[in-house]
Amino acid sequence: MSFLRSLTATFAIALAVFGVTGGSAMAAGIRLPEAQTVVLDNGATLILVPRKDVPMVAATALVRGGSLADPAGKEGSADLLASLLAQGAGTRDALAFAQAVDGAGGSLSIESSQNAIVAEAQFLSKDSGLMLSLLADALLRPRMEQTEFDKLRQRAIAGIATAKDSDPRRLIGSYLDAWLFRGHPYGRPTGGDETSLATINLGDLQAFRRDQMGGDRLILVIAGDFDPATVTAQVRAEFGSWARASGSLPTVAAEPKQHGRRVLLVDKPGATQTYFALANIGTTRADPARAAQDIVATAFGGRFTSMLNTELRVKSGLTYGARAGIDRQIQPGSVDITTFTKTDSTRAAIDMAIATLDRLHHDGLDAATQQSAKNYIAGQFAPKLETGPQIAASLAWLTLYGEPRSYVDGYLDAVAAATPEQIAAARDVFPDSTDLTIVVIGDAAKIRGLLKAYGPVTEMRLSDPRFTP
Repeated sequence: MSFLRSLTATFAIALAVFGVTGGSAMAAGIRLPEAQTVVLDNGATLILVPRKDVPMVAATALVRGGSLADPAGKEGSADLLASLLAQGAGTRDALAFAQAVDGAGGSLSIESSQNAIVAEAQFLSKDSGLMLSLLADALLRPRMEQTEFDKLRQRAIAGIATAKDSDPRRLIGSYLDAWLFRGHPYGRPTGGDETSLATINLGDLQAFRRDQMGGDRLILVIAGDFDPATVTAQVRAEFGSWARASGSLPTVAAEPKQHGRRVLLVDKPGATQTYFALANIGTTRADPARAAQDIVATAFGGRFTSMLNTELRVKSGLTYGARAGIDRQIQPGSVDITTFTKTDSTRAAIDMAIATLDRLHHDGLDAATQQSAKNYIAGQFAPKLETGPQIAASLAWLTLYGEPRSYVDGYLDAVAAATPEQIAAARDVFPDSTDLTIVVIGDAAKIRGLLKAYGPVTEMRLSDPRFTP
């Protein structure tokens, strides 16, 4: 995946909490708060988490069926639809809708992920009714005006072109997914590409909304300072009559791990830097080795003092940063190493990244590194995961994936308890260096020859309107 990971990948780690009950975070673990669940007659799931510490209320609404439901050749449909939903809804045009949010000092955003349309909002407690009314308008009664659609589609196409021109790092993940998951739903760009976006019209988005959005798909989590009875009554009034979606949820089969090496070279003539990723198929959200794998990923490429960053940045100065990560999905996602370097040091940087991967598998992690990684995870887990919006988001995603509370409640305990043997076995989530899917963006005239040493090379131009050759 790219530096900008999809929302679902973020929430796989960024799980919200209320606090720690005694002792250190590592010792005590993290426990989600109690929540009340109400299922509406139309199948919508409402989860309530009252919290009185600050006079704010937050909501996360997930509507199952995200970009994986994009029609073939119209990738980016869910993403465009999500952006359009808040550009005028109910009786308010785009300006009036924005003014209603801003005038109350609130926030409301709608995006798409692979598996859902995602709406997030936060308002003062006294405006909880307004928040729910605006959410209902956006999801149930969007105006979907042609002029707003035209602006959003053009902005999306221009954004890809701008990234190609100025910052290819924003796109390395799209090229990597397309090359790694060729012909698989995970290889389709969530935001579309220049070709697919140009084919989408307003009627396509209207059809997508009818097929993939409905009350039976809704998960709504509300956390903060509110009266549960009052909010439940309003949710029933606002969302209880939302009809079922007419289409079927998309399904995805598992993609097997790739064997051998293959290279995609994306030519950016005149580029002074080379951006590259080394990857393979990884694992799922349900993997019982998740905690041990996270320890390995943290030590190998998940922090400034990681093995990769130490070798490629601190010691050699080949890059300003190198990282490795695990993108867990319902089916196995990717594991990857990503970085960039000067064109002249392309071979040295790729060789060093591969050598560091080999060292991970050959030498493993010593006891001090294992404990340091555990401490780092514990230190990062709780401080970022305390607010109402984080609670709402976490419970919404757990519900969407059908995961138990223990996915969060037992996580730090599992990290602390991971044995050296478990951590050693967890290194296998990262591929052997002989089994790498490689994507390189750079000046082909200068690096084409050297890339042949890493496997068969397929070439395309950065100016091509798709992310696949």
